[in-house]
Amino acid sequence: MVKKFEQEKKPNMDGVNLLVSILVCYPEIGTISIEPKDDSLKMTFVLGKVPETGEFEATKEFILNSILTYHTLEGFENAEIQISLNQQDSVAFINILRDMNTISKGEIALISTLMKEHFGTILVSDASEEDAEEADMIQDEFIDHMIGSMKINHASEKLVGIREDGRVMVFNK
Repeated sequence: MVKKFEQEKKPNMDGVNLLVSILVCYPEIGTISIEPKDDSLKMTFVLGKVPETGEFEATKEFILNSILTYHTLEGFENAEIQISLNQQDSVAFINILRDMNTISKGEIALISTLMKEHFGTILVSDASEEDAEEADMIQDEFIDHMIGSMKINHASEKLVGIREDGRVMVFNK
């Protein structure tokens, strides 16, 4: 009797490294995932309080316009951007879905800064500003490199990065 050994599919390490680096640099991002079916990056920000509908819509429009302005300055066209709000009890989740072809480190930094400025203390964050600045300097070029690599070597399976108890974990689904 011959046994077949199935090779376990290994996750795209560029994708894993990208998610880990982003979560380390931006402690205000609660979860991040690579969605292979539509070749996109999904960032989720957690708010400790649900914003009013008008406040969320105004912030959504401001973030969208800021991203589009950034794209104009950087020369990007036809970017796919979706921003949504999900609520569970007294917690809100802001999801920003971006296509991998036009996302950049600068845009992630812009989105993160806008979220901090608009939601302040209700934005759930995992680290101090000192930790974020130090990690940002270390990971800055690495994130750009990994984004470039992911644009060439598209992910074949979904990867999800989460932050829990001061640790960053990445799972493949």
